[in-house]
Parts: sequence; structure tokens; C-alpha cells
Amino acid sequence: MSQFTVQRIGDNTVVEFTVQSLMDPMELEQIAQQLYKLVEEEDRRRIVLDFEKVHYLSSQAIGILLALHRKLSALGKSSLILCGVGARLMELLRITRLDRVLTIKPSQKEALRSLS
Repeated sequence: MSQFTVQRIGDNTVVEFTVQSLMDPMELEQIAQQLYKLVEEEDRRRIVLDFEKVHYLSSQAIGILLALHRKLSALGKSSLILCGVGARLMELLRITRLDRVLTIKPSQKEALRSLS
């Protein structure tokens, strides 16, 4: 079972996570490979990650977000936006100060609007 769906909306790529927990190291390795492939092989540069269904993130998952952010930043004319981040995940992002590094919008609609 896939942990997320990928949808193309114009020039934007929306990744919606379909699981509550992003904690399993084996699953996260697969997720990382699939997300990196979007950037490295499919040249997708405007990515929205929708965390609406996610309640738990491991440190490995946070590392994947940072690596994806770095890959996109190196390309230029690229964006990574997180949306649908619940209170628990937002607190984690604040503690790790990632809320200062990553762009976070309340909803997918607002994330897409900020990309246009």
C-alpha cells in the first residue's frame, strides 16, 4: 500500500500522505526514494506536501523533508510547501525550528494559491 498519492495540478505537484504515521524506517526509505525521484528524474520543482492525515513524524521523516528542501533549493525556481499540518506536527516543527526553514500553509488550496 502506498503511503501517499501524487497529483499534478498545472506546474505543481501535490503529494497527499494517506497514513497517520510516518515512523517506520523501511516505509520512510521508500517514501524518500519516491519523493527524490519526483525532483531528480521527473524534474518537478513545485511540490506541495499535504500532511492533513499525518499525526506522527519520526526524526528520519524530518530528515527527508530537509533533504527534499535542499534538493529543490539547489535547483532554483523551485518551491516546497507543507500544508495540512496539525497542531501536534506544528509543535514538532516549532521545536526543531523547521517552521522557520520550511514554508507552511494551512490548506492545500492556500499552498497552491501561493505558488501561482
